[in-house]
This record gives sequence, structure tokens and C-alpha cells, in this order.
Amino acid sequence: MPTSPPPLLEGKTVVVSGVGTGLGHQVAAAVVRDGGNAVLGARTEARLAESAAAIDPGGARTAYRATDITDERQCDALAALARDRFGGIDAAVHVAAWDSHFGGLADADFETWRGVVDVNLLGTLRMTRACLPALKERGGSVIFIGTQSAVAAPSEVRQAAYAASKGALTSAMYSLARELGPHRVRVNTVLPGWMWGPPVEAYVRFTAGTEGVPEAEVRARLAARMALPELATDGDVADAVVFLASERARAITGQSLLVNAGEVMR
Repeated sequence: MPTSPPPLLEGKTVVVSGVGTGLGHQVAAAVVRDGGNAVLGARTEARLAESAAAIDPGGARTAYRATDITDERQCDALAALARDRFGGIDAAVHVAAWDSHFGGLADADFETWRGVVDVNLLGTLRMTRACLPALKERGGSVIFIGTQSAVAAPSEVRQAAYAASKGALTSAMYSLARELGPHRVRVNTVLPGWMWGPPVEAYVRFTAGTEGVPEAEVRARLAARMALPELATDGDVADAVVFLASERARAITGQSLLVNAGEVMR
């Protein structure tokens, strides 16, 4: 009788930064679902505990630590937790981001922009560097979460600082893919578009309330722009992350993957 292939991440340990109620939680859940160990980081310990309990009630395949990625020592501590608990690191997924600052150039507060860059670009690179010694030991994968806004600005909202910081992160990816390739460490970026999850759900509720229309109408308006007839979900993005973290993507590095139901095609 033919046997089923092993789960994509069987025996792998994945560090996930930015685990909240949305994409970070879905990524960590997908890691455990597909056979891996998930090491969760975020600033709020109570949220981490809640996420870990939902993903892995027995606690055998998850660990977590409160982590602010703007603090290098905290990044080092999260990486150390992964090594101490599970023996190493096979992938690092960077979801943590400051995505709540809105506006363009004309009204820019560059001190706030500096903070956005410190989290989205430098914080992600700090966390990546903390994981590098373990990743280099046996090869692995680094996955940045970018944004479609870095390549195609949305018309509904202005997030110039967020888009610029994520665009810089994608540019850094190319250099890192070259630098880390000899150690068999792959570096890729997933670019979500309008992703059905807590942030977009909140946008739909707010817009529907402001315009006095049903939420379904606002959601349908967004979906009408997609080649596929519905929005991608944060679960869809998490599935793309799992693929890039797995050995099935062993020859893929320095690439940006749009997960956006075909709204923007490149």
C-alpha cells in the first residue's frame, strides 16, 4: 500500500514573531498542524499564552516568550528559547509589524516614520540575526511578511511609512539571500494583499458604519477587484509561509510571493 508523505514541517522548529489574533496566530497554528514546533514571540505575554493554548493544548510543540523586536537582547532570548526547548531552528517567520500608522508624505511625521522603520525593517533584521547561528547549523528558511502596498499602493488608505518600510525589507531580502545562500539558508518574502482577517474585518466594519451600508457590500466591493471571486484569508497566507519554510521550497530563495487572489499580478 502507498504511504502518505510526512507532514511538510515534521520535526522542524519555526520561530514566529508577531503572534497576535491574526496572521501570526494562523502561521503558528499552520506550523503545528503540519508537524512542526512553533516558538511564538510578541510583546504581550497573555496573548501568546492564549494563542499557544489554542494551537497546542498539551504544550508539547509550542513555546513562547514576550519579545519586543526593537530590543536585541529580547530577540536573542527568543532564539535561545527555540534552541533550548527544541534543539535548533529550521525557519524564522517575521510577522511582527507596525501597520497602524496612516498618512502620506504631505502630512508625514518623520519621527513616527523612524519608529515604523525600526520595527518593520530593523526589528525584523534583528530577529533574523538572532536566529542565524542556529539556522546556519543545518540550513533553513527565513520568511519575511511584506505587503502588496509596497508594490502597488491601495487607493482606499494611505500607509506610506508602512509600505516604504516593507519595501526596504524586500530589498534587504535580495542581499540576505546571497549572503546566506552558501549556508543553505533561504530568504523569501510573502506579500499579502487585502487579507481577510482581523485588520480587514475592522476596516470593513468601519467603512460599512461610516457609509451606512451592509458589511457584505463593502467586502464584495473589495472582492470584485480580484481575479478570484473572494479575498485571500490570513490562513491562505499562512499556507504559503508553510510551503516556503518546508523542504518542498528547497530551491526557492530571493523571491517575493503575492498572496492576493490575483488583485495585482507581477
